[in-house]
Amino acid sequence: MKRRLTLAPGETAHTACARALLRGGLVEKSGELVSAAVLAERVGWCAELVSVMAAGLLAEHWNRVGVEVLAGGVDAGGRRLPSQAWMALRRLGWTAGALEGVTVNDRIVRMSQEQAGRLLRSAAWRAGVTAGVLATWPADPPKRTAEEWNAVRAAVPGGRDLPSNLIKARTRQIASFLHVKGRMPVDVFELEDAPRPAAILLLAACDRQQATFERSAGSPQRALLRLQLPIRPDPQRYTDWAWVACPVILPPTVPATAVLHLPTLRVQGQNVRAEVAYTHTVPRAQRTGHTVALGVDWGLNTLLSAGAVRLHADGRLTALGAGAEFRAAGVLAKQHRLRRLSERLHARAGRRHAGR
Repeated sequence: MKRRLTLAPGETAHTACARALLRGGLVEKSGELVSAAVLAERVGWCAELVSVMAAGLLAEHWNRVGVEVLAGGVDAGGRRLPSQAWMALRRLGWTAGALEGVTVNDRIVRMSQEQAGRLLRSAAWRAGVTAGVLATWPADPPKRTAEEWNAVRAAVPGGRDLPSNLIKARTRQIASFLHVKGRMPVDVFELEDAPRPAAILLLAACDRQQATFERSAGSPQRALLRLQLPIRPDPQRYTDWAWVACPVILPPTVPATAVLHLPTLRVQGQNVRAEVAYTHTVPRAQRTGHTVALGVDWGLNTLLSAGAVRLHADGRLTALGAGAEFRAAGVLAKQHRLRRLSERLHARAGRRHAGR
């Protein structure tokens, strides 16, 4: 049964995410049991339809005007756009058409609009960074002076706290465009092609006509996900879609009293993984009266270091345990190797192009 979250005095709602594995399902109309591999195939068909429609919508509005309109947050009538991306796109009249010869319901279109809208909204930040770098283009791109660094950070949104590597990477990208085209790009939309939407199902954009997700009445750690999936890669009519019931075993991190939300599905190999969002109650944080504090710091040699202390009535502070730290030397070393390899490949390609 679906629970409703009720807040008691001194409590607040907190939303988190957990992952679960779908191990198969039952086609409700025919009673056919489908294995994890068959379920992954059908989810993959549906996700590919959504991805292709989202790609078409994204390509149509991958430009400065489209992204600025969406990032502005208001429609032509001055009304505030909804927070859900698919609703915002519909308010603006941006629709995603179904593929020729393929039949999908409106909820599949919603998922494509949601995915395209999220990508377009995220492009606004990259557009701002690119515009700031272009407006303060340095005399020697590989070696900015201190004044040029101050200028680019002032021109980029949130540039004061932006890592230098991001500005350097965008500078190298623009310099590569300049080397090939012989001119500066106008904006990020000329610098980059529209991204390829991932093959995922954002079921949060749907309602009960496409998917439901409810706990089992007898076992709080079990839930049932019901959704419509195609029975062929190119569904020709609505009868080519069927309801599939998929039992889900929730991870132990999901409280028994949490309210479940429709998950996001993605195919990995021959399995379907569900990213389950849930909301549960937690004590409301108080501004005063705390006796335990956690301090976290970050650095170059140690990515994160943390330690907890307790405040006693007499004013003494005592450490709780020996603290903890997270080191990412291996990951950072691989990142540096890949960056150096990428730079060498770009330099080699540039020399070959110049020698032609």
